[in-house]
Amino acid sequence: MIRCSVCIRIEPIYARRHSGERLCKRCFLRSVEGKVRTTIGKYDMFEIDDRIAIAVSGGKDSVSLLHILSKIEQSFPKVSLCAITVDEGIAGYRDEAIGIAARNCADLGVEHIIVSFKELFGCTMDGVVEKTKGRRLTPCAYCGVLRRRALNIAAREAKADKIATAHNLDDEVQTFLLNIIHGDSSRIFRSESVSDLAEASFVPRVKPMSEVLEREVAFYAHLKHIPFQEMPCPYAADALRNDVRRILNRLEEKHPGTKYTTYSSTERIRKAVKRTAKNMSLKKCKTCGEPTTGMTCQTCQLLHRLKQQ
Repeated sequence: MIRCSVCIRIEPIYARRHSGERLCKRCFLRSVEGKVRTTIGKYDMFEIDDRIAIAVSGGKDSVSLLHILSKIEQSFPKVSLCAITVDEGIAGYRDEAIGIAARNCADLGVEHIIVSFKELFGCTMDGVVEKTKGRRLTPCAYCGVLRRRALNIAAREAKADKIATAHNLDDEVQTFLLNIIHGDSSRIFRSESVSDLAEASFVPRVKPMSEVLEREVAFYAHLKHIPFQEMPCPYAADALRNDVRRILNRLEEKHPGTKYTTYSSTERIRKAVKRTAKNMSLKKCKTCGEPTTGMTCQTCQLLHRLKQQ
């Protein structure tokens, strides 16, 4: 009988093709949690008395991160957690996710904060999509910018020291390739696992799950019986990211380890680009006063564009 590669006692339930490991349930769960702990330590993501705001959408990645950080927090009583869910205003989709996020937070005893596009920007994603039909920018382009702003505002008001997002290794590799496709070299290093842009009103981002494969996050949530939303966003179907995801998944299936080697290359290129890039600092947007790298932030530019349509 084949045995678990780690404990050498129990029959395995999961095979890591890129490494040849075969893991039983207990060792698999420990390995995922261990990767998150290692990533936190590797990048010095948290201080001993940090207040951490976890971006919880209700999907598998964010609720898994919520559960893992809640478990880690028990060893560090001075660290405090809260969860932030952004309500973009997508009928038939976001309500279910908010309910799932709220249930997970209640089960773990974590404070849950909900902030909405309607409240902050006077619009919903349904409204944005209706206004921008047939336009060059996809709904994801608007949603991504507005979500980041909403998270920053909510985390700042919650007096959080860091925002922990649930980007996994697949997300990181996809984002890197998308930045290359779009020719946006500045974002190559700005999307690193720990943001170091400094401005009093900007809450730094960290990505504790950036070295865990998406499929392993999904399996972790399944084994732990963690409730999460499985329905995909109705507006994400046409996003370029989906094409990049499919290409990477096909490569990984044919050549196991492709995602890890690409991620390693991504990390090395980020460091090289950062060394040669001009120093980038945050300023205050001349329109809204929020942090931005330019004169006018992307949020104000997009909201202005929406008003003109």
